[in-house]
Parts: sequence; C-alpha cells; structure tokens
Amino acid sequence: MICAAVIPCLNEGAGIAALVSALRRHVSLVLVVDDGSMDGTALLARGAGAAVIRHERNRGKGAALRSGLSHLFEQGFEWAVTLDGDGQHAPEDLPALLRCAGQTGARLVIGNRMDNARAMPWLRRQVNRWMSRKLSRRAGRQLPDTQSGFRLIHLRTWAALPLKTERFEVESEMLMAFLLAGRRVEFVPVRVIRGSRGSHIHPVADSLRWLRWWRNFNRRPASRHPASSAVQSSLPAATRMEMLR
Repeated sequence: MICAAVIPCLNEGAGIAALVSALRRHVSLVLVVDDGSMDGTALLARGAGAAVIRHERNRGKGAALRSGLSHLFEQGFEWAVTLDGDGQHAPEDLPALLRCAGQTGARLVIGNRMDNARAMPWLRRQVNRWMSRKLSRRAGRQLPDTQSGFRLIHLRTWAALPLKTERFEVESEMLMAFLLAGRRVEFVPVRVIRGSRGSHIHPVADSLRWLRWWRNFNRRPASRHPASSAVQSSLPAATRMEMLR
C-alpha cells in the first residue's frame, strides 16, 4: 500500500518536528501544508525531513487538505493519511488503519477517539457527539467520530468527489461524500493525546459555518455524486480520462 502523510498546520512550531520524525517511521513521505503560519512551522518541518507546501495566508483546514492531497495524488500515491498538526494523534496507530483498509476494502478509514472521549476537551466532545448524531441519522448508520482528522484516504476515490469546503466542516463533507458515492467507510479505535495548546476551532464562527454547510447538504437527494469538475480540472488530462473509465 503506497501511502504518504499530510499534516495541515497553522502555527504548530512547538511540536511539528517531533510529529514529522515519528511519522517518517511509518510512511515514505510526510507532507506538511503550512497554512499561513507565523511561527516558523515550515522551517521546522523541513528540518525534520518533511516536504512542505506553504500558503502565504491562512485559507483554512479544508483548503490545506486539498492542497496536500492533490499534490500526493499527482505524485502517484495511492493512499494518504491525514493527521492534525497539534500532536493529538499517535502515529503508532497508523498500522491499525492500514490493516483495516486491507482487510475490509474500505476507501476511507477514520480514527475513532470516542472510546476514550473523556481525554478530549469537554466542549469539543459534546459538539462532536451532536454533529455525529445528525450525520448518523442522515447516513442511516452509526458514525461514532465524524470530526476526527486522523484518516486514511484512498486518493483516487477522493479526487472524484465534489468536495468544496475550505475550513473545519471538511471532515463532515468528506465523510458524507464517500458514503453517498457508495464507498466503504470504517472506523478504528485510536488513542487521544491531549495537546498543550487550545484548539484552532472558533466555537461560534465554525459552528455557524458547519450549520450552513449542513443546511445546504440536507437539501440534496441521498444519491451518488458526480465526479468533481473543480478537483478534476486541476489534474493532468490523462489522469482525468483514466478517472472517467
């Protein structure tokens, strides 16, 4: 399984070098997407052995993930694992996600933190549960941790989906797009490492943004999505033709 790691980052200089070093024991390439950091995140990541894409201004987690995943897809990687840059995910849990994909044929495997939910900040835990209940009802199945950023993603499947969000609602959008496209999604229990810094999530602004996404999403029929012209337009012509076969 040809896999690389993507870490979207905003001012993660305090821990990014250690995270990159730990990940390099599990994957052949670690790609850090520096989303407008002001603290030397990019320099520290490169020093630890990561490749770096830099956004000169902050564009949001969804935009950073799109930049990183698109780059890996164009480089020929089959799979990407995504982790948050704050160190809350343990790279040592990655083999469990890879095993799940190999054994089940899943095209999206999500690290489920909810078996150890009390290690998460209270507000984040409650919001996650609330969002997961709403998405579970729409999907018609139990989705225990819809907001987890620790994910193993099949890149060819991802590239054919109409993903447009640019901030924290990206986790919900991606999950539901895989499900509506008929792609298998699995959850694997992972550890929770409580970071020393607060979350980059803005409770009011990001909750309102998620609710806007949810309102628009709920208006759509629960059917398969067409391939995304927005994603495909950035890919080589030969790749686009292959995706349509």
